[in-house]
Amino acid sequence: MIPATRNGLLLIGVLFHLVYLLSIFDIYFRSPLVHGMTPHRIPLKAPAKRLVLFVADGLRADKIYEPYHNLTTDTTDELAPYLLDKVRTQASWGVSHTRVPTESRPGHVAAIAGFYEDVSAVTKGWKMNPVEFDSVFNESRHTWSFGSPDILPMFAHGASDKNKVDTFMYPPEFEDFQGNGDRLDTWVFDEAERFFGRAKDSKSELYQMMHEDQIVFFFHLLGIDTNGHGFKPYSPEYLNNIRYVDRGVKHLVELFEGFYGNDGQTAYVFTADHGMNDRGAHGDGHPDNTRTPLIVWGAGVSKPVPVAAGQTAPGHDSFSAPWKLSEYERKDVNQADIAPLMASLVGIPLPLNSVGTLPLSYLNTTDEFRARAALVNSLQVLEQYRVKHDQKQQTEMFFKPYAPMHQPTNSPEHILARIRQSIDMRQYAQAEAECSTLISLCLEGLRYFQRYDWLLLRSIVSAGYLGWIVYSLLFILKTYVLNVSGNTTAESYRSSNSKLLGVLGALVFAGFAAMFYRQRSPAMYYAYVAFPAYFWTEIVQQLPLIQQIAASYTGLRVRWKPFAFALAYILVLEALVYAYFDRRVYSVAFALLAVVWPIAVSPKIRRRHTKLLVLWSVFCLLTSVFTLLPVERNDHLGLVMAGGVLITLSGFVAWHYSPKFVLPPPGMPAKQARDAIAFDRLFILVETLLVGIATVLGPLTSKATESSGYLPRTYQLACWFVLVVSTLLPLLHGSRLNQSARDQHFLYRLVTIYLAFATPFVLLTVSYESIFYFSYSIVLLLWLTIERALYFEYAEDQLLAPTEQTRLSSLLSPQTSASSSGTDASSVLRISRKLNLSDMRTSIMFLFFVNVAFFGTGNVASLASFSIDSVYRLITVFDPFIMSALLLFKIFIPFFLVSAVFGVLNRSLELPPFSLFLFVLSTTDVMTVNFFFLVRDDGSWLDIGMSISHFCISGLFVLFTIVLFVLSHALVGRVLIPGSPKGNVAKGTKQR
Repeated sequence: MIPATRNGLLLIGVLFHLVYLLSIFDIYFRSPLVHGMTPHRIPLKAPAKRLVLFVADGLRADKIYEPYHNLTTDTTDELAPYLLDKVRTQASWGVSHTRVPTESRPGHVAAIAGFYEDVSAVTKGWKMNPVEFDSVFNESRHTWSFGSPDILPMFAHGASDKNKVDTFMYPPEFEDFQGNGDRLDTWVFDEAERFFGRAKDSKSELYQMMHEDQIVFFFHLLGIDTNGHGFKPYSPEYLNNIRYVDRGVKHLVELFEGFYGNDGQTAYVFTADHGMNDRGAHGDGHPDNTRTPLIVWGAGVSKPVPVAAGQTAPGHDSFSAPWKLSEYERKDVNQADIAPLMASLVGIPLPLNSVGTLPLSYLNTTDEFRARAALVNSLQVLEQYRVKHDQKQQTEMFFKPYAPMHQPTNSPEHILARIRQSIDMRQYAQAEAECSTLISLCLEGLRYFQRYDWLLLRSIVSAGYLGWIVYSLLFILKTYVLNVSGNTTAESYRSSNSKLLGVLGALVFAGFAAMFYRQRSPAMYYAYVAFPAYFWTEIVQQLPLIQQIAASYTGLRVRWKPFAFALAYILVLEALVYAYFDRRVYSVAFALLAVVWPIAVSPKIRRRHTKLLVLWSVFCLLTSVFTLLPVERNDHLGLVMAGGVLITLSGFVAWHYSPKFVLPPPGMPAKQARDAIAFDRLFILVETLLVGIATVLGPLTSKATESSGYLPRTYQLACWFVLVVSTLLPLLHGSRLNQSARDQHFLYRLVTIYLAFATPFVLLTVSYESIFYFSYSIVLLLWLTIERALYFEYAEDQLLAPTEQTRLSSLLSPQTSASSSGTDASSVLRISRKLNLSDMRTSIMFLFFVNVAFFGTGNVASLASFSIDSVYRLITVFDPFIMSALLLFKIFIPFFLVSAVFGVLNRSLELPPFSLFLFVLSTTDVMTVNFFFLVRDDGSWLDIGMSISHFCISGLFVLFTIVLFVLSHALVGRVLIPGSPKGNVAKGTKQR
């Protein structure tokens, strides 16, 4: 077992949260893939010899169907006249509803393979094939695909015969978000034309292959997605790209019809992998991301039958009301339904892993074909159910089958018999209905087996989270409240039967492990049960400590104050949970802090620090505005420059007043001291000038890019240079990396950190974020100052501290650095204070500011709320890793500030390092448990996506704060903290 030390607790906490972050994917979103099924195909002649699939990456349904009103010309027209003409004359159409994650890979897999990858596939978005699966391409006789190197290879490499799928791809560097993305589609259209040119020779092998049946052509059109990311879905670039794709599709259709002599044997499918929200992002379950178009026409496809004038055709709702298509039936499908539709049209076996339901209303075939197609669809889904059933039956110790599938009159065998009898009797409508019933039962059965372990796993994970909370709180109480140290003292708080309890805990784990081994459970299951077994064994072994704590607050000695503080703490945590659903909670909290805290402090504090409290109220009210602002925001260079100017001015103010906190260490010769002060002031000035350069450079880069159509190399290099230099400055000066650096005043270190990270933040800002950075940083500094003032008052009341003037004088006295024992100056500091109830306030304030650091810059509790357009001044060529790193860096910057301030505050309050942080770490999982039970795998895709995001963000917050608190020690380093009641110098490198 890991020893119960601070570092041991941190290690356990990191491992625990990393492992349990994956738990929702094993519980709620297990991969539906099974293997070993028998393929099925329709035993009738297919209506089409060939299939052409167009996927317009990132295209929202409303953007193609809805008439576009041009404000410049004051005219209304259609963005896709050719495709909408097909809707009115030849096509079956509707909305294809996608699932989360709304990313390119899962979207293409759903449409082409017919199954939904588990949600964790979003983390594998750029991998070739994280799992093996069957697809329409794999079942075809041959497939030719044209488009992006991010999508095409995964289907080519996943084919059973690698020669079955040919790919034509442009180079990865073509994917430049800054330029107009339609050039990607131009490449596809041009390459297709060259391809047809090579196939004109009737004696060539290519010509012969292209005239066989069961062949597929796939055109991946990435331009719309690229322009959406770069310019937003309401931009002229995005909308004009839809027009361009419409013209390109028309041209390709004419190529096909000309090449095949209008033989009427080609089926066309036009759809999208996912949509895009107004921020130019996707990934979550927002309706803008999950609603994509589906337009199908050609061989074997039903043509529209308009209803009478003034009437509305079936399928329409308020979403499609503005489209002016109400007289044509809207046939919505789930995205996985597209795969069995394409397979049925060209007569190939349905993909083995498909869970889609064939949309029969799209087929213009004989009644017998439709009925037999439905039968094949039901047989293929039934195959998966049977494989899943047999797997569970073989491994589960106490197997319980899916009851509805084992009723005497409702078993699959009985239903199949009725279907075949209906087909033989030509009662095709009844056969279709029976097939629909069987498919629904099979899908519910698959869902049942996917949820089979829910109760057990959710119980284990809940026990793990609760065990961690109690275990870590006991460590904090024992270490930082009772000051238990040494093996002898620690053992006095453990049960006399500790060894027996340890053996029992090991037996519990062994029992679960044996069960998991018997059931061939995933390896992560062992980790899930190991943590609660360890935590609760340790908790039970410390029953004497728990009994002593309980005795202190019960019986005749009941104290209401600790319980009131604990209740208030939990209520604040629950309020923070609600804030994930409504960011305005933070605005209300800031307003309360602006008004209530200045009133709640003692009259002495109000008299001494009137200006400080007024500034606190003003900046709290200013910061409260940002969580009221809309998340969907346009690029606003004026706000970017305003924020940069405010930060630059604050830097000059800090430089002007820097003589008050740029202090030489005691005993330094006068000339050397003056040089040191001059250098430190120059350092602040340099950082301020870098912020000013970034304030001008950012808008200049955006303007130059907009006018030239590409990111100028000179501007790009300048932005990178300023960002890197500014970021490295605080690490190279006065930090641990500079061991010879003298101790610096804590205000100096915080100012240099604030200015250093302001430069990259301004460069990565597209709207009001830099103003938030300025306001939020001031609030953090005011919070630190007020907390120090409150502690000084407490210390004076306890007769622990001299006056502030005496403390400051002693700090500047050369004698304070001397040590009678000959040890270094860090030995002056002796930390002996225990945690008390007021520290709970400091902890919850820290947690509040950590949450504000995330939500204040316009993010919402969604993994898709991070728009990559903020990195376009530094990189525009699609590189997911560099772009993600820059985006995460921008998101982390406010965390750097709050962690640095919290590190200084921890030392100012004379608490042991990590004591307050560990208290926060042990209690934030109250929020995580909330989100764990709020995770959904049903309902709207918006609900599903948001629930996943909530849990992941809450769980990651704990890991963020661990890393950032450690980083704060590197950033803050060795600092002078005047006013410490017990000493004068706090050295982060040597505190324990």
